[in-house]
Amino acid sequence: MIYNIINIADSEKNKEDAAQILYSAFRGKGKDAWPTLDSAREEIAECIASPNICLGITLDDRLVGWGGLRPMYETTWELHPLVIDPDYQGNGLGKLLLSKIESTATTNRIIGIMLGTDDETLSTSLSMTDIDESNIFQEIKNIINIKNHPFEFYKKCGYIIVGIVPNANGYRKPDIWMWKNLEKKSG
Repeated sequence: MIYNIINIADSEKNKEDAAQILYSAFRGKGKDAWPTLDSAREEIAECIASPNICLGITLDDRLVGWGGLRPMYETTWELHPLVIDPDYQGNGLGKLLLSKIESTATTNRIIGIMLGTDDETLSTSLSMTDIDESNIFQEIKNIINIKNHPFEFYKKCGYIIVGIVPNANGYRKPDIWMWKNLEKKSG
């Protein structure tokens, strides 16, 4: 498997391929994020705008995934989005791409990455209960992945859940907030 990391902004073909991947990866999954190819193209335009970072991963010269980083705070940026073509998921490409995004972030003096991973498809235990002040922290601590939700991928990559917005996407459809410290700890 020969892969390369590319800058999505470098060509019109990269941008169009990235929009197609974004649109097709979320279509039919009950998510309204990019319901049309034009809305995916608009997202690409946002992601490649300065000062954002937008990298892709190619396999045998074909774009198979991409991810973007945008400022959230001075030294903590938001990962938005990270997407791998559904035909190529589960092969370690997302982990490779995320690792390169993280190393690019540290080169740019970014010390933390935040991300929100929505549960619009009732894929975690967080969507199975009403969340309030009496149970929020316990529910986060005991989260269960029911239907292949990406929070587990991010946990394996070193991200931790730092909070949720319980009804962010509708009743019992939370946004799960995750964060990773990119600073090397000295001894």
